Amino acid sequence: MANDADGTDGTDDLAYAADRGRGILTPSDREFLLGRKTDYTDHSKKQKRNRIRRRLRNAILDFTILFESLEDRDRETVFNPDAADREAYTRGITDMLAFLHLGTMGYYTPFKDMLAEGVNKAEQELAGSDYRMVTVDFNVEPVGQIDVDAVIDKLERGAFDQLTDEELQAFVRLLAESDDFSAADLRADMKAQMSEFLERIDAANERRDRRVDDLND
Repeated sequence: MANDADGTDGTDDLAYAADRGRGILTPSDREFLLGRKTDYTDHSKKQKRNRIRRRLRNAILDFTILFESLEDRDRETVFNPDAADREAYTRGITDMLAFLHLGTMGYYTPFKDMLAEGVNKAEQELAGSDYRMVTVDFNVEPVGQIDVDAVIDKLERGAFDQLTDEELQAFVRLLAESDDFSAADLRADMKAQMSEFLERIDAANERRDRRVDDLND
């Protein structure tokens, strides 16, 4: 996503706040990367990039210490931001994963193998035992051509369970990019229908529970 001239995406995002404390990047690093400060010589730019790379490498190594030694309460506090900041932190976590995926392309250990091993280590930490073993599936499959007629036919039949994730993603994007699409109208219509939708879900759950009770009697 392209940023505005001030280095933001047009939102009041905590990540771009000029007075935010130091993380992997110093405030000066952020000003440099966001293009807010441009009075660098070619030599000083090179030095700046070298320092950022060294700090980033050391930050990666620090995660071994954090995983092994940071107390649970400290980790839980980090991942429990104020409600107003949750979206910014969620985006940060997502972008961190995107950065790792990009950075490890061509790395001698595939990203999916490191991801699987990382999830397994976390599960073993939770279980307190290396006998806790899980299967982690991670595949990157490009979305191919979507048969719009087929998707419409499924919608008209109410065959929502037959829609694939790829069809849903592509169809929603095509719909959003359509000239006839109105987010405001859709928001109002969806909110009007949501109460009835939830009532139907609750009714279905109640019927299911009664059916299970009858079968167990």
